[in-house]
Amino acid sequence: MTHLLGVVGDPVAHSLSPFIHNGWLRAHQIDAVYSAFEIKAGELAPGLQSLARQGVIGVNITLPHKEEALRLASSVSDMARRLGAVNFMVFRDTGWMADNTDAPGFELTLDYGEIEVKDRPVFLLGAGGSARAVASVLHSRGARLTICNRTVERAEALAHDLAPGARVLSLEDGVKQLSSAALVVNTLSLGHSGGKLELPQSTGGIFYDISYGKGAAAALAEAKAKDWRALDGLGMLVAQAAISFQHWFGVLPDMAEAHDRCRKLVEATS
Repeated sequence: MTHLLGVVGDPVAHSLSPFIHNGWLRAHQIDAVYSAFEIKAGELAPGLQSLARQGVIGVNITLPHKEEALRLASSVSDMARRLGAVNFMVFRDTGWMADNTDAPGFELTLDYGEIEVKDRPVFLLGAGGSARAVASVLHSRGARLTICNRTVERAEALAHDLAPGARVLSLEDGVKQLSSAALVVNTLSLGHSGGKLELPQSTGGIFYDISYGKGAAAALAEAKAKDWRALDGLGMLVAQAAISFQHWFGVLPDMAEAHDRCRKLVEATS
């Protein structure tokens, strides 16, 4: 019997998750297919019910559903509950079991990129589901963290929950101070919303956008123009995908190979 899996979000057609997972499924000769399922905001509950009826055994969750998925799950891991967001679900007889692989995925990205954050000024842009995972990792690694968001109250709640002691600024005020950052992590979905981020000139810092491809193109181009070391979120995507794959099938796939495949595809289509 062919197992069905996929990624749930809106927009989701741009996602590289099917490309990543189906490559691993072929490599390990697993009888399964991974697809993209577009579900509109506010329609996740009936969407998950429909996927379960179709025999889908597992999904990754992306924008805008990460927090709603937490409320809908019948069982939630300690990690997902602490982060207040879900990006990975498995269907069982008792319902959807939920977890979050964003935090360990971001940790692997820092390790592979040899990005040191301890006692260094780090700015986090955004306070949504992905930002919560990033904030928890940065706080645990001893970064001098500043959280910037359009809605300051949301950033304050994030700092209170996961990064006590972090400084909180409005997005406008935070962007003005970015030149002092050793690392800027952008979790704002500017590439899909048409927004624009105007960065100051870098003094040797890293600009890391958790998006990739067209979603990150404008922000990364701006970062490069201002002399930042610009990195996209392909590494984080592949790392969290590998952790999901291991949960589903008990096999940790080849992340380096998948990252190379994705990089070539992104470069060919950009």
